[in-house]
Amino acid sequence: MWKRSGSLALGLLLAAGAAHAPAWAQTPAPAPLMADVFQDHAVLQRGGPVPVWGRAEPGATVSVTLGEHSAQATVGADGRWRANIAPPAAGGPYVLSARSGGQVQTLNDILIGDVWLCSGQSNMEFGLRQVTNAETEVANSADSDMRLLLVNRRSEARVDDGGLPAGSVWQASGPASTPNFGAACYFMGQELRRTQQVPIGLISASWGGSIIEDWLSEASLRQAGDYAETLDILSAYAASPETGTAHWNRISEQWWRANDPGLKETIPWSDARFDDSGWALARPEGFWETDGPAIGNYDGTGWYRTSIQLTRAQARGEAKISLGPVDDMDVVFVNGHRIGGMQGWDTPRDYVIPAGVLRPGRNVIAVGALDLGGGGGMWGPADAKKVELADGSTVSLAAPWRFQTSAALSSLPGPPRVPWIGGSGTTTLYNGMVAGIGPYALTGFAWYQGESNVNDPVGYSRLLASLIADWRARFETPNAAFLVVQLANFGPAWSEPHDSAWAELRDVQREVVEADPRAGIAVAIDIGDRYDIHPTNKREVGRRLSLEARRLAGDTTVARSPSPVRAVREGGRIRIDFAHVGTGLVTLSANDAIGFEVCDQDKTCRFTPGTVQGATVWLHAPQASFVRFCWGDSPVCNLYGPDNLPAVPFELPVR
Repeated sequence: MWKRSGSLALGLLLAAGAAHAPAWAQTPAPAPLMADVFQDHAVLQRGGPVPVWGRAEPGATVSVTLGEHSAQATVGADGRWRANIAPPAAGGPYVLSARSGGQVQTLNDILIGDVWLCSGQSNMEFGLRQVTNAETEVANSADSDMRLLLVNRRSEARVDDGGLPAGSVWQASGPASTPNFGAACYFMGQELRRTQQVPIGLISASWGGSIIEDWLSEASLRQAGDYAETLDILSAYAASPETGTAHWNRISEQWWRANDPGLKETIPWSDARFDDSGWALARPEGFWETDGPAIGNYDGTGWYRTSIQLTRAQARGEAKISLGPVDDMDVVFVNGHRIGGMQGWDTPRDYVIPAGVLRPGRNVIAVGALDLGGGGGMWGPADAKKVELADGSTVSLAAPWRFQTSAALSSLPGPPRVPWIGGSGTTTLYNGMVAGIGPYALTGFAWYQGESNVNDPVGYSRLLASLIADWRARFETPNAAFLVVQLANFGPAWSEPHDSAWAELRDVQREVVEADPRAGIAVAIDIGDRYDIHPTNKREVGRRLSLEARRLAGDTTVARSPSPVRAVREGGRIRIDFAHVGTGLVTLSANDAIGFEVCDQDKTCRFTPGTVQGATVWLHAPQASFVRFCWGDSPVCNLYGPDNLPAVPFELPVR
């Protein structure tokens, strides 16, 4: 990948004699001058100075050349340097080189165009090979003027100065590079290539199931809310994993004992004396909604219990228990002693049972599981669940356990999260996957995330605004476009108005975007799948993102989703005015607009049809205090702009 100057003759001599040369003759190659985000085949941002940075000898001078443009920098005492260089005209290919003393690094096939960073959780990570018509899409994905950088997963307790995660490589778009690249990002780039007629660089840095807290910097997260204790634990863990783990274990146990009803019983459910004979049987594999006790769509805490018989020899000494993954958090007791607990829906649980906890005869194992959404409970192969004893014997835990639900998620306060676990921690994905890219020059960001934060819409409002400011600061682009995919429809549909955390989070996304003149929203309420949290129609998501990207670049001709301006009471009716309606609002498959609700002051709501007149919808509801549209996990709504873009779901007070 890297090209360096040096004696060609010496290089050939060393290569030819490497098999016979002594170890002291193997001179290591110098480290690259430029940071590893700069590679062959990269796209650099057009239109303004491009930061180029790296490491070299302190006090040395580094000269950077890009096409016919050049810049210089002096290396600081810490070995770091940075130069801002003017880019040539959009297009290419160009050569980017850096020279310091006798060392030269040369990069070839560099294009100048627009660069986007795409990030989020699984719906942004969702690869092209998984989409509708995937085989054809992948086969037709070759485009030498669209370049892709797939940032591999990396979670770090501190900001990583090592640059990109290993194996993260710039490549031209094509069947070899696109199958695992984020499809929504890819389709956005494909549309921008078609309409903007410049090279497009796409950087995809996503992690399925991740919470927004894990994508913010420490400084930003400290300002955004009450995260000081969590961040202090993370800092302690970075210095000493044992100290950090012990601190978190204390907080986790306090939360379980304070909030789980099963632990407040006279004889707690964790206690070996508790009688669980009335509980249902559940094989410890598969999610509890489907393959376990089949309890339906349940989020919250539930308990598994089983027992094993041990001889005196087996009970001696330290042992190890393996439970497989638990979705999402767990607390584990053996004979009433807490022996472990952690977080991460796909992380296998392996805990040490200290000497003295096991005893001859009956030993009771109790596992509390907290499911924060989607599938829950102990899953993975039942045969992998076991206890390994000090005498070398193993006891299987594959037989059915007893199971009982405890507390619904809606009744529980937010649980503490293990701050160093990638995807569900705090700052670790920013540290490992984002910080090393900034301040790479770019046009903007595309963000598809929120499913893992639906239980705290109010907190998400602060965090999303903080993330936007945080990333713009890291990349030194205060006016960078920030595109947000509003959450798609997923989950139950209801015949009556129903509270919905998904709807509340969508409204938060709308409000944050509307408050930021350089942000845009891609509405996806009509292209999800109520039965699958990962809808496969990512082409339309990408197209809608590209429309917002073009709008924020100054294109006044592109369509937008109609969005509400105000809801005003006029006599016995409510008038809702919309913006971005083109030639007027339209309804699909009905004369009336459906999906509207009118609500009183305490948010008791009822459905009501809407009558469309141009840019206005009229509702008959003289007493309403609030109006909602397209409100629910998977609502049915038919109000569109003339360009087949759905109106934005919302809740507004009636003035």
